[in-house]
Amino acid sequence: MIPLLGHHGIEIHDEIELVKFFKGTSQRPRLETERLILRPYSKDDLDFFTSLWADREVVRYIGNGITKTPDEAKLRLEQIITGYDTGYGLLAAWHREKHLLVGHAGLVEQHVDGANEIELGYWLARDFWGYGLATEAAAALRDRAFHVLGLERIISIIQADNKASIAVAERVGMELERQTTFKNQSVCIYSMHHSNS
Repeated sequence: MIPLLGHHGIEIHDEIELVKFFKGTSQRPRLETERLILRPYSKDDLDFFTSLWADREVVRYIGNGITKTPDEAKLRLEQIITGYDTGYGLLAAWHREKHLLVGHAGLVEQHVDGANEIELGYWLARDFWGYGLATEAAAALRDRAFHVLGLERIISIIQADNKASIAVAERVGMELERQTTFKNQSVCIYSMHHSNS
């Protein structure tokens, strides 16, 4: 089957995926953008995943900003892979032209200020900052959230000093909603509703 362009240019590769796409039930999505393939992580991606967590600049605004050991990264990757059964999770970002992983992005379940939320998250290896790849991935995931999964609202949890991530959130249509504390960190909550997409 020739890849079919779904809503907002997301490609669908077979009849089963087509049905899942429109029903919103695909638990392990594969999204394609102009330059990226977003697909579920596998255990074969451990070296790349570990390298992301070992880079202090990459993790500077992730949680408490502390790098992970290889064993800690392996455990986290296993949690991500197992978590796909929920229908959410971080997807590995594969660069179509360069044929390598450049980061990840996804829709992740979070509990913020007593409410269950779906967070749109994204981060890239340092060599791929500044090329618009995070915005490209975030836009595809925003469209999946609203037009495939039928979500009414998504958020991004961003530390106030993380200007690059704030810029991505704003480019895909999010607006600053409030400041709060999340996992002992002062953060900004950016949000977007389906009616504004």
